Amino acid sequence: MKPKVGFMGLGIMGAPMAANILKAGYPLTIYNRTLAKAEPLAKLGAKVAASPKALAQDSQIIIAMVTGPEALYELLFGPEGAAAAFGPEQVFINMSSVSPSFTLELGKELAPTAIRFVDAPVSGTKKPAEDAQLVILAGGNQKRVEELEPLFLTMGKKVIYCGKTGQGSMMKMFINLLLGLMMEGFAESVNFGRLGGLNLETMLEVVSSGAMNAPMFQVKATNIRNKTYPASFPLKHLAKDAKFVLDTAYELGAPVPAGQMLLHLYRLGVAQGWGDEDISAVMKVMEHLSGK
Repeated sequence: MKPKVGFMGLGIMGAPMAANILKAGYPLTIYNRTLAKAEPLAKLGAKVAASPKALAQDSQIIIAMVTGPEALYELLFGPEGAAAAFGPEQVFINMSSVSPSFTLELGKELAPTAIRFVDAPVSGTKKPAEDAQLVILAGGNQKRVEELEPLFLTMGKKVIYCGKTGQGSMMKMFINLLLGLMMEGFAESVNFGRLGGLNLETMLEVVSSGAMNAPMFQVKATNIRNKTYPASFPLKHLAKDAKFVLDTAYELGAPVPAGQMLLHLYRLGVAQGWGDEDISAVMKVMEHLSGK
């Protein structure tokens, strides 16, 4: 019999991830601060909890997928927080993007509950979440991660064990730094070529014809071509993650000069009111800086 799963956070990523768990036949209880977002899953058979605590009381495995540390902390330790109902027979999986240091501190705060804790953020955006093609970046007890693999594979195509608690979050910082740099570099290069009189389609053909071709460039080229940026991964969330990267780099003594500029550019996009658009809207930042 499949364990009872509780899922907290039904945003761009969380809703399709929870839907895929439900489709795989797991008994599912859901919680979202905005109740309307729970209705589609409720119609498919998910049970809606009145509070995070009520969800935890009804679940063997509790998953959180929210925007960051503040939202996660509120779910766990706020009024009617889930942590008040945690016990040694349960597992808590944080799939939200947070810094490694936050993950380690969270582990310490959860220790008195004796719950088994796994940090398992994901690599992938909205479409991979819908198609259950995410890559799960898991940290914690390796045997426990292996036991959770069937559940993880309802949401993703691959589970990568990254090491002890906190290393899942560290891997998420690594891959999002690379993602941000690639997206910014693509936009910067296209804008540079544009100002030099190159045709967009010709530039894209050159990129796709050689070793620098990347699936992400193919996907994001559509946004740049159409000058519309529907959020698959909101720009404001990458700005948040870039700040986590810099904080982590400071703690590690790791030089991230391009990462520092990355934070500046994505925060500029947020300041211009483009935070809810896709990360590819960094193209608008390049155009804004060009002044033409």
